Amino acid sequence: MGLAQRLRAETRDLHSVAERAGIMPALLRGQLDRRTYCSLLRNLHAIYAVLEPALTRHATHAMVSPVVFPALFRQAALVDDLHLLHGDGWAGELPLQAATAAYLERLRQIDVASPELLVAHAYVRSLGDLSGGQLLRGVVATSLQRRDGSGTRFYDFGSADEVAAHLRAFRGALNALPAGEAAADGIVAEARAAFERHAHLFEQLAARDGLALPAA
Repeated sequence: MGLAQRLRAETRDLHSVAERAGIMPALLRGQLDRRTYCSLLRNLHAIYAVLEPALTRHATHAMVSPVVFPALFRQAALVDDLHLLHGDGWAGELPLQAATAAYLERLRQIDVASPELLVAHAYVRSLGDLSGGQLLRGVVATSLQRRDGSGTRFYDFGSADEVAAHLRAFRGALNALPAGEAAADGIVAEARAAFERHAHLFEQLAARDGLALPAA
């Protein structure tokens, strides 16, 4: 079984947990209010702002370079969406959650000590954006009444054919990694932990004072 297949099979349970955690059911139903949605984007931006430079720094690392796809980087897209949907003060007005702070600390640790584990976080974010994110693009555009699709650049990877090509390339890169059994085990474990970290973030956003969520 290739690494891409292992990651999919061995994170499926926690992926499902994250998809049902906190704000996610309301987001998927198109019932999340704008401020809460912007709070989600602001926290995701912080994650990408650490993850993407770390991937770039290790672009010559044999275990990292195959999964460095600048076309999948999302920092700039998130900034555009946040400016449009919230305003210029998004960085100061939308606070980071404790789960995000813990996530950033973990990324900084592995950036220094175990850069091969960055692969797990690239997998969790990029595959999610390319697959589930395509469904969310339409849901968000409808719920926020952005009929022209503005404010959803985060999910824009081009045409359906381009999205499919990105997915094939990323999965192929995972399977091409020169990862022995121990390294693959470590990447899978890190990906499982990343899904748990996402679930904690979604739960904290739902519980945050002043963020009204619709009834289930």
